[in-house]
Amino acid sequence: MNPELDLLHPYPFEKLNALKAAVTPPQDKAHIALSIGEPKHASPHFVAEEVISHLHTLANYPLTKGRVELRESIANWLTRRFQLPGDSIDAEQHILPVTGTREALFAFAQAVIDRKHQPLVMMPNPFYQIYEGAAILAGAEPLYLNTTAESGMAPDFEQISEEEWQRCQLLYICSPGNPNGKVLDQKTLQYLIHQSDKYNFVIASDECYSEIYFDEAQPPVGLLQAAAEMGRTDYKNCVVFHSLSKRSNLPGLRSGFVAGDAEIMKKFLLYRTYHGCAMPPATQSASIKAWDDEKHVEKNRELYREKFDAVLDILGEVIEVTRPDAGFYIWLNTPIDDTEFTQRLFAEQNVTVLPGQYLSRETNRGNPGKHRVRMALVASLEECIEAANRIKELIKNL
Repeated sequence: MNPELDLLHPYPFEKLNALKAAVTPPQDKAHIALSIGEPKHASPHFVAEEVISHLHTLANYPLTKGRVELRESIANWLTRRFQLPGDSIDAEQHILPVTGTREALFAFAQAVIDRKHQPLVMMPNPFYQIYEGAAILAGAEPLYLNTTAESGMAPDFEQISEEEWQRCQLLYICSPGNPNGKVLDQKTLQYLIHQSDKYNFVIASDECYSEIYFDEAQPPVGLLQAAAEMGRTDYKNCVVFHSLSKRSNLPGLRSGFVAGDAEIMKKFLLYRTYHGCAMPPATQSASIKAWDDEKHVEKNRELYREKFDAVLDILGEVIEVTRPDAGFYIWLNTPIDDTEFTQRLFAEQNVTVLPGQYLSRETNRGNPGKHRVRMALVASLEECIEAANRIKELIKNL
């Protein structure tokens, strides 16, 4: 067996299940799950209908590169959404459809990393655990960049040494961030592009939460957008990952895309040709419909705004809590240890959240997830309000 498999950490939800197993929740209160970032809003009906109406295409092998119509739809969406120059995104060279960003973020490291040169893969801390697993199984060493209140919830890039920059082959960023919702501004993204020029590493920008934000006039900036503003429309060393899971409430469709540097995409296509991960034809047809429509996405944002307004109002009576820049998580600072808070919340109120330290790693600057929990406001408005009131009750009793 691959010995690097033994280096993988348990997934956060394995730890959470063990923590919950030690207590019994009250039976008179229905369980409310705020632990998993799985959207619960209704999937667009017209997308489901498109899947059904294209089931006859199951008789055909799909291309790894996907249909040109899908890549053109994605190119048009990218150009509109991030205000890119109209001729800068070529559907043939810059875009690959993927079966969800999770598998793409993992596969990307396997294609990019050169094992022979003591590779370093940088990532925010806390982080989406796929980044870490991808780095380890690609033969690289993960470097965790703490995100704290002191760093404005952005990775602390200033703490990276010259040697670490020189060893870096891949930098994962997540904007808006999981779990803290931090949006990296254009200045920060352009700084990273300059560093990439200097040290020749690839930036993998996980932007799967980019379409969940609060101000319709100020959508989060993206990596390709920052590059284009610099006149860098070759998008050298810049690659973005987008998904329909959060944007369109379609986690089960397993549909997303990767876009950016044409030379990198060419090599990634070669990898994926052997990987065997082509998107099913019916999924491609449905994805075109989803990327071409914004009305359902605007409605989705409205629903999240309602939930944040209600939950923050309730929790604000007993604890300091802030609205994130974007995304659907609240990164709550807990008055007691985050694992104890999580366990007591489940035991006393039958509400599940995720301890922050389960999403983080210990560094020489501490574990930035300690004394925080991640709350995913994915349940219905009524359930989120009920959960907020139960959390309020727990905090009052601490």
